[in-house]
Amino acid sequence: MSDSAKSKTALIIGASRGLGRAMVAEYLQRGWRVVATVRGNHPGDLRDLAAASQGELLVEELDINLPEQVADLRARLAGDPIDLLFVNAGVTNGDFEISEVSTETFNEVMVTNALSPMRVVEALQDLVPHSGTIGVMSSHQGSVALNNNAGYEVYRASKSALNQLMRSFAARHADDPRTLLLLAPGWVRTALGGPNAALSIDESVPKVVDTIEKEAGNGGLRFVDYRGNTVPW
Repeated sequence: MSDSAKSKTALIIGASRGLGRAMVAEYLQRGWRVVATVRGNHPGDLRDLAAASQGELLVEELDINLPEQVADLRARLAGDPIDLLFVNAGVTNGDFEISEVSTETFNEVMVTNALSPMRVVEALQDLVPHSGTIGVMSSHQGSVALNNNAGYEVYRASKSALNQLMRSFAARHADDPRTLLLLAPGWVRTALGGPNAALSIDESVPKVVDTIEKEAGNGGLRFVDYRGNTVPW
């Protein structure tokens, strides 16, 4: 384990289970210090992971849909530089055509998948130095160009909205040297991806982290998959 790896800190937003929890474990294994957030009193086994981490994992509670909690987290982390800020958030609420979706469901998915992640980026981005990376978990389903099959229409729309908002963020920070990433992890067997997905978490997450590390320092915004391939907008 190198001293440079030991000095790095990742902040993983949305890490109680699935891809987020696996990213925490992967970064710890690679020698990073990790701050991970969980929603409410549902930390999964992150508390046990933290207890075994010799102080390298700090678990914070955060509901990204509550701006006051995001502000409180920002205050708690003040003065603690973050080499990687990565926001992992996603809900689907079912596979329905748009005509079948209630306004309540539409609002919930769009707020959780698009608005709230960008609020987190806006609130916490000043913790990330010029050499750092800001990443958000997107999806191939957020690609307009790749939408040939429909399905999960509100989820698709929410990820497309997230991509657009991240692109606006990049445009407003055109002179910012930090690396900005929209990451598509592939179709993974999680509570979100379902049991029939093509990839296990262990097949996706190490490659997600490899891709983030490969892109670090390149600057600008890229929409890439877990293997580092560019995803069409």
